[in-house]
Order: sequence, then structure tokens, then C-alpha cells
Amino acid sequence: MDHFPHTPPNLTKNQALVMSALSDAAGPLSAYTILDQLRDEGLRAPLQVYRALDSLVEFGMVHRLESLNAFVPCRHTDSETTDMVAFTICESCGKVSEITDGSLDTRIKNLAVKADFKLQKSTVELLGICHDCR
Repeated sequence: MDHFPHTPPNLTKNQALVMSALSDAAGPLSAYTILDQLRDEGLRAPLQVYRALDSLVEFGMVHRLESLNAFVPCRHTDSETTDMVAFTICESCGKVSEITDGSLDTRIKNLAVKADFKLQKSTVELLGICHDCR
């Protein structure tokens, strides 16, 4: 899957609003937090936000953090092409950083092949304490 900086698609109004809210946020946002922030912009129902988020995730512009049930914008650069994404999540301050490593991507894919498993998506979430909070 190509990620956002490569070729951003034409976004609907709701998708653009949700993407803007995530891009402006200091950290991960839940769908309901996004809804609360965008009520004055015309978003009234959770389904509107979830549809926009689903599309943005499919486009590779947004990632869902399973452990937090929240979303963050993709921070890949143009030169990064790995499908596997890893996140560091500070349990103290909530800071989330997106990291990539081609060798980790290869290792996870090899583990899936050895397990006779067809891997479709892989996200690694590392929970701990960031440098600033130590």
C-alpha cells in the first residue's frame, strides 16, 4: 500500500475535515473526539466520522492505533515504502511516534510465511515510556 505523501487522492469534504483535525492534533484522536471537534463544521453523526476514517485508512493517510482505539495521520516520508508500520506509545505523556524499519517488515513477513499465513496488514505498537518522561 502506498502511503499519503506519494499521491493524495481527492478527498470528500468530510474526509478533508477529519484529516485536518488529525493533522492539527498534538496526539492520537478517537472518532468521538474528532466528531466533537467537527460538529460546527457539519459532522453530526459518528457514522460520518467512521466512514471518513475508514477511507483515510484505506488511502494510507491515517493509521488506527488498536491499543488506544484512536487514529493518527501517517508520517511516512516519500522515500519510505514499507507496508509495515510500528508505533512507540508513551504510557506517561501519550506521545506517539511512527517508526519504520525494512528489516522488521521483512522479518514479520517471513514469520507469516513460515506459519503458512497470508499477511494482509501488520502494525506493531510498542508501549513504554518516552525519553522525555524517563
